[in-house]
Amino acid sequence: MAENVMKENFVNNMEFSIGDLAVYPAHGVGKIESIESRDINGLDMKFYILRILENGMTIMIPTANVESVGLRGVILEKDIPRVYEVMQQKKNDAIDNQTWNRRYREYMDKIKTGSLFDVAEVFRDLFLLRLTKDLSFGERKLLDTAQSLLLKELCTARDTDESTMMTEIEALFEDKKVAPTQ
Repeated sequence: MAENVMKENFVNNMEFSIGDLAVYPAHGVGKIESIESRDINGLDMKFYILRILENGMTIMIPTANVESVGLRGVILEKDIPRVYEVMQQKKNDAIDNQTWNRRYREYMDKIKTGSLFDVAEVFRDLFLLRLTKDLSFGERKLLDTAQSLLLKELCTARDTDESTMMTEIEALFEDKKVAPTQ
């Protein structure tokens, strides 16, 4: 699948410095505010202190666990068209025939991966599904979450505002005759 090839370009083997922007799965873009050492059960461990830009939440991430928790850098502006390609691909119609709670679990698992490509798939699928049937409360919340995660990271990558980025995203769905809601 093309999406899997794209995801592998974002292998996470980076170190972060104070002031760097990073993406924490399911929470979005944050800023590394400090790198602190703490004594945990007699072991000296280093932590990134990440403040999520959207809501101010602070997360402590052991520097040794960066890869396992999925912390990664913000995508590059040159990679935005690849995210758009994912949103324009044909969605998997088989998922439409599942119960809403099974779809919800699958979508939540994708959001938790931290991959912007997976988040784009969830946004695309839920947006298009919404055109044909009512979404459950949980699915509506997931659509909002996926849209928020997508917007924040794309805005950060392109250094633009949310309304400009949302206009670009809406243009991807113009042939569907209905634009996504904010």
